[in-house]
This record gives sequence, C-alpha cells and structure tokens, in this order.
Amino acid sequence: MRHTYKIHGMTCNGCRSHVENTLNTVNGVTRATVDLEKAEAVIEMDGHIPLSTFKKALEDDGGAYGISMPREEHEHHGSTKKTPNVKGTGTFYCPMHCEGDKTYDQPGDCSVCGMDLVEELKTSIGAVTQYTCPMHPEIIEDEPGSCPICGMDLVPLKADVSAEEKNYKKLLKKFWIALAFTLPIFLIAMSEMVPNNPLYAYVDMKIWNWIQFGLSLPVVFYATWMFFERAYRSIKTWNLNMFTLIGIGSGVAWLFSVFGMLFPDIFPSQFKTHHGTVHVYFEAATVILTLVLLGQLLEARAHSKTNNAVKELLKLAPNKAIKVVDGKEEVIAIDKINIGDFLRVKPGDKIPVDGVIHEGMGSVDESMITGEPIPADKKEGDPVSSGTINGNQSFVMKAEKVGSDTLLAQIIDMVNKASRSQAPIQKLADRISGYFVPVVVLVSVITFIIWAIFGPEPKYVYALVNAIAVLIIACPCALGLATPMSVMVGIGKGAQSGVLVKNAEALEKMNKIDTLIVDKTGTITAGKPSVESVVVTSKEYKEGEVLQYVISLNQMSKHPLAEATVAYGKEQGAEILKVSEFNSVTGKGVTGIINAKKVALGNEKMMEEVNATMSEELMNKVKMQQRLGKTVSMISVDNSTVGFIVIRDRIKETSKRAISELQSLGISVLMLTGDNYDTAKAVAEELDLSDFKAGMLPQDKLNEVERLQHQGRKVAMAGDGINDAPALAKSEVGIAMGTGTDVAIESASITLVKGDLQGIVKARNLSAKVMGNIKQNLFFALVYNTLGVPIAAGVLYPFFGLLLSPMIAALAMSFSSVSVIANALRLRNADIS
Repeated sequence: MRHTYKIHGMTCNGCRSHVENTLNTVNGVTRATVDLEKAEAVIEMDGHIPLSTFKKALEDDGGAYGISMPREEHEHHGSTKKTPNVKGTGTFYCPMHCEGDKTYDQPGDCSVCGMDLVEELKTSIGAVTQYTCPMHPEIIEDEPGSCPICGMDLVPLKADVSAEEKNYKKLLKKFWIALAFTLPIFLIAMSEMVPNNPLYAYVDMKIWNWIQFGLSLPVVFYATWMFFERAYRSIKTWNLNMFTLIGIGSGVAWLFSVFGMLFPDIFPSQFKTHHGTVHVYFEAATVILTLVLLGQLLEARAHSKTNNAVKELLKLAPNKAIKVVDGKEEVIAIDKINIGDFLRVKPGDKIPVDGVIHEGMGSVDESMITGEPIPADKKEGDPVSSGTINGNQSFVMKAEKVGSDTLLAQIIDMVNKASRSQAPIQKLADRISGYFVPVVVLVSVITFIIWAIFGPEPKYVYALVNAIAVLIIACPCALGLATPMSVMVGIGKGAQSGVLVKNAEALEKMNKIDTLIVDKTGTITAGKPSVESVVVTSKEYKEGEVLQYVISLNQMSKHPLAEATVAYGKEQGAEILKVSEFNSVTGKGVTGIINAKKVALGNEKMMEEVNATMSEELMNKVKMQQRLGKTVSMISVDNSTVGFIVIRDRIKETSKRAISELQSLGISVLMLTGDNYDTAKAVAEELDLSDFKAGMLPQDKLNEVERLQHQGRKVAMAGDGINDAPALAKSEVGIAMGTGTDVAIESASITLVKGDLQGIVKARNLSAKVMGNIKQNLFFALVYNTLGVPIAAGVLYPFFGLLLSPMIAALAMSFSSVSVIANALRLRNADIS
C-alpha cells in the first residue's frame, strides 16, 4: 500500500530528514519519503496503518511536526498544545543550536537545554509604510490620506511586536509578581535572626510559616512554574541542565517545608526550632526561583535585540524610487521595480536597486560595500549598488538586480545566516550539571536505602530527612550565581575601560582566539582623509601661498578630500581668498580664478586638461607617494604646476603597539581591506604585518573567516563598516569600532568605544581574568556542597552521632553564595590594560 500525507511544521532540510527517520521507525512501514518543498510524505506499508499511529509517532518524538490527510483541515501545525497566536516570521530556533539548524513553527522552549526559542527576523528590503484608519482598521492604504468611511486622517500601520518582545513583557509581569511575594517571605524568614523577634508579638511562628506558605504559592505555581516543567522534561529526556538543578533544589526545599508544617511530629528534634516547629525553607525556594526568573528576563531582553544588525541594514534601502517612463517620472514602491526599468537617482538619494548608470554621471558613497571613505566616481556603464548614496549630481540608472538578488539583500542574508550559524560554547555550569545532578540524586537514593535498612528507629523518617538534606545541600543557588556574577562584574569592568561586551559567550570565546582579522579603514586607520604634507616644487611660491590656493578652491567643493584640505588649512591659519568662475570636473578636480590667476587643483588628468606643465622630477615625487597608498592632488597656477598636497588615511597611534602585543600573545594578525594593493602594502609594512589581502568585498571577508575556521582556527574579526558585518557575525568573536557604523556594532559581540585596537588587548586580558574567576567561583560553589553531601548523608553519625540539619545545609549554601559574590567583586580592581 502507498499513501500520500501532508506534513506540517518543517522549515529546513534537517526537519525533513528528522520526520522521514521518525516515520520509517513505525512498525509496518516499508519505506517513507518526505518532500520538503511539497510538504508531503509518501509512505509505503505492508498493510493499512491508521493515521493516528503516525500522529502518535510524531507527538512522541517531541510534537514539533504534524501529519494529516491531503485537503484535511489542520488547525495547528506541529504540537497539539494550545499556544498564543504570535505574528511575525513564525520561524523559531534555539539560541544554543542544540539540535543543529532545526527550527520550529511556534514559540516555546528548547526540549534539550530548556532555553526560550528565538524568532527569526524577516529580511524583506524596502518594506513600504502602510496606513490605516484608527476607527476602521480594515482600511489599509499604501499612501497617507483620509479614511473613505469616516474621513479621519490615516495613521502609519505599526509593525507587529516580535515574539521575543512579547515573551519579555510576559516574563517582566511574572517577575514583578514573584518579587512582590518573595520579598515579604524573605523578610519574615530573616526576622528570626533578630533578638526578641517583634513579629512574634502579633502571631506565633507556626502562623508565620503558614503565611510564608500562602505567599509562596503564586511564585511556585504561577510565576516560575515553567522552571519545574523544564526540569521535568530534562529528566524525562535525560538532557540534564541548569533547570534540572533549579527544579530539584528549589522543589525539594519547598516540599520539605510543606511536609514540615503538615507533619511536624515525624521529624527528629534536631530538625525543629526552639518553638517546636520544623525549619521551613520557603524563602530559599522562592529567592532561588525569583533570581533565576530575573536571569531569564535579562536574557529575553537581550534576545529582543539580537536582530538589530539586520534591522540597521534594512534601513539602508529606500522604500521608494523614481521610475522614468517615456521621459516622465513617477514615484513607485521599491518592490514594484522590475529588471530593465529606468530609475532617476537625485543628489543625496539612496540607490534603490543594483544596476548600471544609463545616462549622466555622479560620485557615489560606497563605504557600505568597500569601507573606503572616499566616494567613487561613476560614469555611463559603471555599476551601482542598492543602499549606496549618490553625491551632488543626478543620473538615470537601469535596474539589473532587484529584491533578494541585490548586493545589499545578500549582505543582509549573510549577516542573518552567520548570526544563526554560530554554535555557542556550552556554559560551564551546564556541563557540570550533566555530571553533578545525577551523582547527587544517586547519593540521595543510596542515603535513603542505607538509612531505611541500617538506621535507628524511626528508620524511614531518618532515611527521608537525610535524603532530603542531601538534595538541599546540593541546591544550585551558588552554582547559578557562579557564572553570571563574574560575567556581570567583568562586563562592568570592561565598560569602564571602553570595552563593551554583549554576552558571556563572547568573553569565553575571546580567551581562546588564536587568529585576529582586522579591517584597515577605520580600524587600523582613522577612517577619514587627512592632509599629511604640502609640497612646493616652484621657487616662485611659498608653502603658505600654495595652501591658500588649495583651500580657497576646495572650500567651494563638498568632496571629502576637499573638506580635509580646508580643515587642515584652517588649523594652519591660512586665509581663504576670493574665487571666481569656479568649476568642478567630475573625476578630475576643480578650477577657478584667484587674484586674476587661473588655478587648477586635481589629478594628472586635470593638469592635462588645463595644459599645465609637469616636470619629470615632480611626477617622480607624485608617483612615489602614490605607491605608498597616498592620494595626491596637484596644483597649477597659470598653466604651470607649482606643487602638490599629500592626503592619506592616517594610521592610529596605538595600532602598531596593539598589534605587536597581540602577536606576542601568540595571536596571528591578518589585515583585510577593500582598498588597493599598494595602499594595503604600505600600511602593512608600516605595522610590520606580513599577512594582508587587498580588494576584499564583504563576501570575500566572510569567505576568509570560513576558510580559517575550516583549518581549526579560532577567529576574531575587528571592523567598523557595513562591509565588515557578515564577517563580524560569522567569526567566533566580532569586534566593532565604536566610531564605526551601527550595523557593524550590532553585528559584533564586542564594541570598542574609542575605536582603538588597544581595546582588543584589553578585551583579551578581560576574558582571561573573567574565565579564571568563573572557574574559581565554580570551585567555591561546589566545594561546600561536595563536602556537605556526605555529611548530609550521615557518614559522621556512626562515629560522632552528628546529622546535618537542613538549616546548616542552608547556611552552607549561603556561605558559598557569599564566597562567590566576594570573589566576583575582585574583578572590579583587576588590571586589564
């Protein structure tokens, strides 16, 4: 028999393979083949198998996928659990990538690590703003105007709130509820340490215990119940993690307290207070749960901002364009542009799609692609890219690539995929949990069995109390604090030193980096042109006069090189002279009349156009500077070249020292730049760098990162431009200059506020200090528990008659937490320079 079924919930080839394997394990199936594109499964079977059997197989596998007959109404794709209707992409993935590239079609938490799933961002370029009526939301228009029903002004249609933002708001509400009920529990419990406790003047301790119990119910069964669900699932699937520890530790503390109130007589006297009541631990349970909830809240806030890099890139594309049809211009939405359309690009406008200049010329700022600060001169037939910015001239272009085929769309796609493809290193606490949890549970069970067999009467009471004491001593409060405390203090220390770290993962990985890729422009160099020198080759003029002519002409130009010379002239106190008949020649330079003299400033083509004489000595000097990667503008007066001005992108003062320090730490440094070979070589030689590559586009930089990673290298990438964003996102650690673009900063996991390479040295030292501190904290967190577990199990009872009261266990937990906090605070005084 051969049947075709519809499959729901698949979003990638990993899903297809997973569903296919699951269906092939069903008894009676001879062969199952799943087609991702058609969302169909063709199943061959020996005899009829009910649809319910396949549904059960998929549900038992986790419920992420669904199966139905063709044309059958399928209300919910995936699990049969009811979930909120979340708008957006509808594609979710685990931020820890526990199951590779597997995605889900509904929000929830990962079945392996318990982390909240993250929603993937839509990357549609040039989304058009739509407008709606506040009184009649069914009215949606592409242009502003008035409602055809009631006449009210239309307002912009707001975008849907992301699933992460909704999750954050939900957790925030739960946190405030948990905090409101936990604080009074904590105050009641701590009041026992006050002599002549004033609370007992109102009601006795037994009543206060019941009040704590009542206050704990909303915390345990509403605000933090999800942690117990995750703990249960982690035990069921044997994917032990932090939630396993939290669920067992806080759950046992709470249950012990409830049993202590309900059945106080079954407990030995040493487990009771002088009032005759059993020690309760509602404050331990609720404080642990509320702190963990706070951690989840902060994590959710971080996830809601994870896609900011893509959002910044999306802002680069305009949402409208000017289409030229038979000489007439009309404004159209960017998604209406077709290949072959002619588009008018006015001065200062962003280029809407990829294409070539059909008519006219211009100077285009392509820094988003090349990272270079100097605009590229474009003429008819030259290519232009979406998102780049036109200068002060208008031209008509022909569309050649639109939508997802444009270079900007590809960069966005690269950043999106690179951000998702990172496989985060499993946290140390979770790795320890994998061994620590089963060992503690096993010791607890063995303790119960031994006391039940060999213990004194009442055997089972001693067995139960000591088994619980073992679990309480293993409560994960300090273990949960070990990593985040060090990270929190370390990140604060970094911020004080100008190193902004986005997450703990970046700190952990930075310590293992063996290769650093650095961009040139804006990273090693200042990222903007500046005047290095003014050279005079004529005896008739002095340097001050030549500089006057240069800045007088350039003050009328908006070119970045012109602005650099004017700024330099003002610093030198040069006076600006009156210019008449000013003319700007695209791709060559500028001309004008100053003091009745014809003055021209520009490149060799400009000198040839005004028939200026250029001596062999002058040209040799110019070419020597150009070979060093510098820009040279020559100046002529009355058709005679009198000198030139040298402009370069200045190397930052700290770059050479920082690179030398990183190399001494065993880190290989490679410079990648979109600039030409000569400029790259000159900069590399000045920095004593043997490894460099020139003419690198965004894809080339990304490929270089991947090539090094395939060789087993741990790669960090430092850059400042949009063109660096894909490589920043793909590398183990992306480091952005704080002086760079928003896209680069959002794509990176570390930002250097001053845009100074010395910050990378600080980040490396900070990483080493924090990771060392975390390991020390884990030791403090575990040593008390490790020593306390055998004592709680009763190993001292046969020799000294000593049992570990749960109160002492709680004290040990508190002391380990204090040790962890005190040790983490030492990072505030650490030297990372």
